[in-house]
Amino acid sequence: MNWKNARVLVTGGASFIGSALVDALVSRGAKVRVVDNLSSGKIDNIQQHLEAIEFMEADLLDPDAVSTAVSGIDVVFHLAADHGGRGYVDLHQTACSTNLILDGLVFRACCESGVQKVVYASSGCVYPNYLQTDPGQILYLTEDKAGPPCDADNMYGWAKLMAEMTLQAYHKERGMKSASCRYFTVYGERGHENHAVIAMIARAFVGQDPFVVWGNGEQIRNWTYVGDIVSGTIRAAEVIEDGTPVNLGTMERTRVFDAVSEVFRYTGHQAKIELHPEMPTGPMNRVANNSLAHKLLGWEPRTKFMDGLHRTIDWYFRTKNRNEVRRVLEQMLTERTPKEVLLVKEALSAD
Repeated sequence: MNWKNARVLVTGGASFIGSALVDALVSRGAKVRVVDNLSSGKIDNIQQHLEAIEFMEADLLDPDAVSTAVSGIDVVFHLAADHGGRGYVDLHQTACSTNLILDGLVFRACCESGVQKVVYASSGCVYPNYLQTDPGQILYLTEDKAGPPCDADNMYGWAKLMAEMTLQAYHKERGMKSASCRYFTVYGERGHENHAVIAMIARAFVGQDPFVVWGNGEQIRNWTYVGDIVSGTIRAAEVIEDGTPVNLGTMERTRVFDAVSEVFRYTGHQAKIELHPEMPTGPMNRVANNSLAHKLLGWEPRTKFMDGLHRTIDWYFRTKNRNEVRRVLEQMLTERTPKEVLLVKEALSAD
């Protein structure tokens, strides 16, 4: 696909992953529209593109806003969602349930407007919980393992799984082209403290001692660098048409303890580790098999976890203020936006 002058919408385009996708699409010459309600996204993330792109601040739970957003668009990258890290998706089930409505509105509007293709940001959370309980098992999740039987991870995972199925139905019944990209534990620059890697970095940044680790530290993850996620997403848009879901994730198996150890080593932080098994931890063993992405897309992650971790630490230490992080860290571990920011936005809306 030739992206030059293609009319592209990125929902949630001011967010962590969304803004990185906007960077890549702008560099390819696409005509980009971004829609974001700024509940967790930040204008600063796309500031360098504001003269070249169209930005809409809108809530996609509003059907009129959805219709306006997709009008005249060729390809929709749908990343907008009520989402967060483990603390958020475990503790905010009702909020995450709104994704069922949001996705349905976006897909219907895309079909009615004649959008050529929808590329959906799905998640490793679609995979059954019962498969992911033993960290000692060498497990790589292939796309077919999402079910049946289905046992998705919290309301967030169920909404993602239902959205994938909805897109496949739209393709079968109405011919709308689509692809679903299952993201696995994304990290990198512009990441949020309610995701594990950024939380680890933030705790080292503020000198936390004892250093808190949720769970028992034995959880296995395949943290995947945001640049690799973006390249895979764009490639899926170029290749997949029938709603086929594909894993985008590295096959590196990394223990939480090992990630913490590297954060300590690289930052020079020294502290006693304090385990909190009562806190949200998620599955004990979640790692993608990315062979289908390699086969269909010619894609594989290029960034090793330790290399990406170092880049992310460098970015965080270079751009953050210690006093500010220290002030909001505990809240940000389970929320999308500091409460004081929400209060300011509500006051402005009231005016």
